[in-house]
Amino acid sequence: MKLQLLKTVIERLTEDQKYVYIGMDHFARPEDELAVAQRRKELQRNFQGYSTRGGADIYGFGMSSISQVPDAYWQNEKDLVKYYGSLDAGQVPLARGYLVTEEDKIRRETIMRVMCDLSLDYASMSQRLGINFASHFEREIESLGGFESDGLVRRTGSGMEVSDTGRLFIRNIAMTFDNTLAPVSERKHSRTI
Repeated sequence: MKLQLLKTVIERLTEDQKYVYIGMDHFARPEDELAVAQRRKELQRNFQGYSTRGGADIYGFGMSSISQVPDAYWQNEKDLVKYYGSLDAGQVPLARGYLVTEEDKIRRETIMRVMCDLSLDYASMSQRLGINFASHFEREIESLGGFESDGLVRRTGSGMEVSDTGRLFIRNIAMTFDNTLAPVSERKHSRTI
């Protein structure tokens, strides 16, 4: 039912080209900077959604807020007592943090390009990331076969492209390149559909 609702929303908002479907739950008018950036393959994404501002530091304030800089993520305390306890003690109310590795950066950029460009050009990604992309992601590229069989992606020797139907499953497709995911039954992030 959720998939049918999304399909209906996409059809209604994009009829007569009033809006462009950027991806997931984002829409923009054709002349909007998000739509222009997507056409130019300059669209960016962070944990908050699509953006035209790549690499911007994001600072979250308040309980449970998340911050991001190029080399780290951190989250404030979720518990009210702990949050105010830290503030009252003159401390940053930090609950947890994560330092980003070089491999994380490679995967973050790859996932972003899939979600923003709806395609990957292996030669371009090799140059951008300073790796042999096809070799580095050989296992992941091979595992796209199921998506290809379902008509969600098209693979060639030089890259891959997400189909129109595949756009409805973009999170699932992008997750192929995420090496940090817990087993499906243990995941705590938002559902993909």
